[in-house]
Amino acid sequence: MSKISAGHNPLRDPDDRRLNRIAGPSSLVIFGVTGDLSRKKLMPAVYDLANRGLLPPGFSLVGFARREWENQDFAKVVHDSVRQYARTPFSEEVWQQLSEGIRFVQGEFDDDASFDRLKATIDALDKERGTNGNHAFYLSIPPKAFPLVTQQLSRSGLATPKENEFRRVVIEKPFGSDLASARELNQVVESVFPPDAVFRIDHYLGKPSVQNLFALRFGNALFEPLWRREHIANIQITIAEELGVEKRGAFYENTGALRDMVQNHALQLLCAIAMEPPINAHADAIRDEKLKVLRALKPWTSESLGQHVVRGQYSAGNVNGQAVPGYKEESGVNPNSSTETFVALRTEIANWRWAGVPFYIRTGKRLASREAYIEINFRPTPHAIFQAPSGGVNKLIIHLQPKDGLELHLFAEGQHKRLKSGNTTSGTLSSVHLDLDFDKRFGSERVGAYERLLLDVLDGRLNLFVRSDEQEEAWRWVEPILQHWAADTQGPRPYAAGTWGPSASSAMIARDGFCWSEET
Repeated sequence: MSKISAGHNPLRDPDDRRLNRIAGPSSLVIFGVTGDLSRKKLMPAVYDLANRGLLPPGFSLVGFARREWENQDFAKVVHDSVRQYARTPFSEEVWQQLSEGIRFVQGEFDDDASFDRLKATIDALDKERGTNGNHAFYLSIPPKAFPLVTQQLSRSGLATPKENEFRRVVIEKPFGSDLASARELNQVVESVFPPDAVFRIDHYLGKPSVQNLFALRFGNALFEPLWRREHIANIQITIAEELGVEKRGAFYENTGALRDMVQNHALQLLCAIAMEPPINAHADAIRDEKLKVLRALKPWTSESLGQHVVRGQYSAGNVNGQAVPGYKEESGVNPNSSTETFVALRTEIANWRWAGVPFYIRTGKRLASREAYIEINFRPTPHAIFQAPSGGVNKLIIHLQPKDGLELHLFAEGQHKRLKSGNTTSGTLSSVHLDLDFDKRFGSERVGAYERLLLDVLDGRLNLFVRSDEQEEAWRWVEPILQHWAADTQGPRPYAAGTWGPSASSAMIARDGFCWSEET
């Protein structure tokens, strides 16, 4: 059997020190291995980790699904996914090493014999590949199947490690549809796996740009003194998609933008921006501070729900010069649907650091461009001695996708714009910005979100995963919006595909005297 040295990888710069951790002996079992997430993200991420020298030679990948496949059939699926979606170049040597540990188990979630076969497969891997009883179970399946699968893992003994072994479970969103269902699922999962073995994944937290957000705040002395209400006027979080629901209409009908993006991704970004410095880098220290932010979000009232929350639904329009259908014309969507594809909201954090600072969140499908960013707008100078550009402000933009980097917008004076006024000379300022592109700086060595998160699962690092009380607190805050919409007969506001959403979104932020970035 061909072995790859864990200490050498020609793809890695010898001076690079990012993710220098190497996972110990282990396997990853994927439930729902035939789905898009597994094919486009998980399997390529496993290969990329192996290609970067971050997995042990004996690492194994096990797929579980209803398909009547043999091991070689599943290996071909992994191979094709890797060739199409992997971030790193294809290496035959790495592939051969990885493919030797690929296994497939055909079965049903409600079939005891299927999980007995899975246990036999895992036991064999411990002996053949040296996985040492260390196995992580990735539930890339609908939430309604979580209880059944976790109970089957318990019944078969797969969830119970022996001494010096680990068994972990990875749970994809959406985790519940409201507070009650989230609590129920948490109780079911944590009745089988202890809390430190439950990894609730939010892939936004694995993005390099989000990691740099933590580094920006807590690894530098430059911004922390300014990171407060005295200096910041408002903060905007935008997660925009050009795509519609595509073939996920039936799924999206039962989810919507609020559940799909705001309850998890957007609120996690808000926490990263607004949290207090943790006492150390331990997972619970970080998650304790995030929980404080969620608990400090101003509760909703009937008045604020009416004024500070906007929901929309895209109608037919043009995206990049191509005509696209409206949401109600998409496959699997109810022609009378009231499901939102756009959400914009305003909130505040009731604590000393952020009192009075509005936070704006917006997300939607079929918008004018695909981009995700956080914009921190600073207050103007207390006494202006220069003439600033109309509408100009100092701001820091943290780009999350597709660009990954920082922009710092400042003012500077050009000599050609100096103006004489009586006995004084005043200057008219021009906008300039410093642009740090992390992709250009760090290149292909940057590790993708799922790579980082899967490595953290195998390594037992919980820093980038959501704790149950965080999740429940987010649902508690979101739930009044859902209840308000359920009683609202007007439904979502229409907006043409290829625009920035309903005009009410601009009106909402304009009431505070601010505007979205594309409106400046």
